[in-house]
Amino acid sequence: MPSYNHIIVFIVLIVSSIGCANQSNLEKKPNYKEDLTILMALDSEKTLNYSGGMYYYNELYKLSEEEIYLKKAIYNSFKLKDFKNAEKLTYEGMQKFQSISYTYEYILALSSQKHYEKALQVAKATLKKSPSHQIYEIIGSIYYQQKNYKEAIKYYESAYAGNQNENTLLQLVNILYNYLDKKDEALAYLETYVQTNKCRPLICNKLMLIYQEQGNIDGMISILSRMYNKYKYNDKIQPDAIKVIENLIISLLEKKDIKKAIKFLEDNQLDQNKLINLYYQDRQLDKALKLTKKIYKQTKNPELLGKIAMYRFELAPNKRKVMKHVIANFELALRSGINNAGYQNYYGYLLIDFDIDVEKGITLVKEALKKSPSNLAYLDSLAWGYYKQKRCEKAYQIMSQVVSRAGLKDAEIRLHWNKIKDCKGKKSKK
Repeated sequence: MPSYNHIIVFIVLIVSSIGCANQSNLEKKPNYKEDLTILMALDSEKTLNYSGGMYYYNELYKLSEEEIYLKKAIYNSFKLKDFKNAEKLTYEGMQKFQSISYTYEYILALSSQKHYEKALQVAKATLKKSPSHQIYEIIGSIYYQQKNYKEAIKYYESAYAGNQNENTLLQLVNILYNYLDKKDEALAYLETYVQTNKCRPLICNKLMLIYQEQGNIDGMISILSRMYNKYKYNDKIQPDAIKVIENLIISLLEKKDIKKAIKFLEDNQLDQNKLINLYYQDRQLDKALKLTKKIYKQTKNPELLGKIAMYRFELAPNKRKVMKHVIANFELALRSGINNAGYQNYYGYLLIDFDIDVEKGITLVKEALKKSPSNLAYLDSLAWGYYKQKRCEKAYQIMSQVVSRAGLKDAEIRLHWNKIKDCKGKKSKK
C-alpha cells in the first residue's frame, strides 16, 4: 500500500479546518488588485485548478493577511501534493493563529515529505501540551509509515481508547493482524466492537474476511445473520444484496447443520423450492411432499409433479401400491417438455427395477446420461437395465466403471455388482 494512503488519517482530522471559504469574507469590498485576484482564485476553484488556487489564495493572503485565504491556500497545496509549500503555509498558520489544526497540517506536510523525525518531534511536543486521541493517532500513523509497528500499535491503542472510532479500529486491527501476528487480539477487538455497537459495514466486512480466512463457519453465520436482520427491511438496500446474504447464510448453515438451514428458511419464509430440497436431503419426506403439493396447487408447475412422484414413492410402505400414481406423475412431468436428467434417471430406474418396462427405462436413463455422461448413479441404472435384459457382458463393462470409481461401500452398488458378476460368470461358462 502506498505510503501516501496511510496519511489519510491526517486529512480526516484537518478537513474541517480547510473547508470552503466563508462567503461573507469573499464579498467584502477589496481593492482592485485583490478583487481581480479573488476572481482568478474562484475561477481556479470552479475548474479544480489546484495549482492556480494555491497561487491566487496565497497571493490574497499576502495582500490581506485574512486567515480564510491561508486556509484555502493550504487546502489547494495538499490537493496538489505540493507538501513543501503546505509546510511553509501551515508553519505560518501555527505562528500567527491560535488553532491546533495548523499543527496537525504541519505534521502532515512533514510526514508527506518523509521528514518523519521532525514530524514526530512536533507531534510528541503537541501531545505533551494538548493530549488528544487525534494526536495519538497522528503519531501512530507516522510510526506506521516508518514500519515501526510496535510503536505504532501503542499510539493507535491510545487513540482508539479515546475515540472508539471504527476507522481507528480498522487500522489498529490491520497492524495487529497483518504485521504483529496477534490475530486473536485483533479478532477480540472486532468482536467486542460488534457486541457493543451495531454491525457497521466496515467492521462486519472485516470480521467476515477474517472468519472466512480462518474457516470459522459459526463466526461467518453470526455476522451474516446480524447483517441480514439489520438490512432485510431496509428499503434503501437493493433486494439483490439481501438475496446474496440469504444465500450465503443458507449455504453455510447447510455445511454446519442442515436443520438450522431449514429453520432459517422456515422462520423467514424464504425460497420454498430450496426448503423442499433441504427437507428431502434431511429425509423429512412428509414435509417435502406436503410443501411440494401446496406449491403445485398455487403454480401448476408440472416440474413439481416429478418431485411429488419421488416423495410419494419413497414414503409409501408398499411401493407397488402407489406405482400407478407415481408413473402418472412422472409421465405428466416429462411430457410437459421438462428435460430433467434426475427425473429421467429416477423414473427409468423404477421401470427397470420393478420390471415394468425395462426397454423404456433404459431409453430414459440414456437420455439422462446425454446430459451427464459421467454420473455414477445414471451409469449404475443403465448397467442394471442391461442386467435385467440378460446382457451381462455389457452390464459388467459399465458396472466395472462404477465400482472402480465409487467402490463397494454403497449397499445398492454392492448388490448390483454381485448380481452382474454372477450373471457374467454364468454366461461365460455356457
